[in-house]
Amino acid sequence: MRSKKASVGWALILGVLVIAGRFAAAQMPSPALLVVNKEGNLAIVDPKSGKVMGRVPTGDGPHEVAVSDDGRLAFVSNYGAKTPGSSISVIDIVEQKEIRRIEIGALSQPHGVTFAGGKLYFTAQGFKMIGRYDPVADKIDWMMGTGQNRTHMVILTKDLNQIFTSNIGSNTVTAMERSFDPPDWNETVIPVGKGPEGIDLSPDGKEVWTAHGADGGVSIIDVATGKVKETLDLHTKRSNRLVFTPDGKMVLVSDLGTGELVVLDAPSRKEIKRIKLGAGCAGTLVAPDGSRAYVAVTPDNNVAVIDLKKWEVVARLSTGVSPDGMAWAERK
Repeated sequence: MRSKKASVGWALILGVLVIAGRFAAAQMPSPALLVVNKEGNLAIVDPKSGKVMGRVPTGDGPHEVAVSDDGRLAFVSNYGAKTPGSSISVIDIVEQKEIRRIEIGALSQPHGVTFAGGKLYFTAQGFKMIGRYDPVADKIDWMMGTGQNRTHMVILTKDLNQIFTSNIGSNTVTAMERSFDPPDWNETVIPVGKGPEGIDLSPDGKEVWTAHGADGGVSIIDVATGKVKETLDLHTKRSNRLVFTPDGKMVLVSDLGTGELVVLDAPSRKEIKRIKLGAGCAGTLVAPDGSRAYVAVTPDNNVAVIDLKKWEVVARLSTGVSPDGMAWAERK
């Protein structure tokens, strides 16, 4: 029989643990920089101090991350390392733990993830399709095939009526437009350069830019017509990611082959400069206020922080082994 003193002792311990858990949650930064490390975890970073405030294990070979609108949940695509992955980790950022794992299917290779309209859109490269996950119902409620090889990244327009995917193996971008008659979505396959991977929508919603990893070019697609209206030759070795700054004035292209970040003036389509970051750079994120860019220098195991007024590296963050995809989380 447990003594009264022992019971009191256990009660005190449990109380301390509960308080400690609440205190740890309260100490989580907001905003937070989320960094996927391909070694198998998600790092939660305080962007002000640069410190890693938490680390959550994921599935095998994670690559990309998206965040729910309330800034509480992170969705990490487990692309796979030596073998193709098949799941997406759902992580409670505040509690710092994986709360569920969405199984997509064997050899599905989920990669690109975007949260929009309360739901998660993801690519399943191995299945040549994209899907949509409803976190409230905890189920995949919609899927659409692309018929293209290595459907890798996915973006949506703000009204959710158009979806674009970059298809590395088919040298195309798939444009999906919502139809209010069956089959609900119409698809257009847009030929672009070789190996399109990085892709982004201009803040005004008028253009989609995609960087070609195999030929060093960038295709600029007119959203209204669904056609390439201009192609730029950047002479990159292996373009990986492409992102607009929030004001739409600049475009950043990371080159995994040279370790350079290429800075373009969006209106004039002219190159402004190249910033050498290391052996190779991949995942790229611009802070919502447009003050800084974060670029994963994957081979060197750090994230470069770039001041977008000075266009200089102002810090290096040690987030883990092989950093890649990133997202910004702010609790609301």
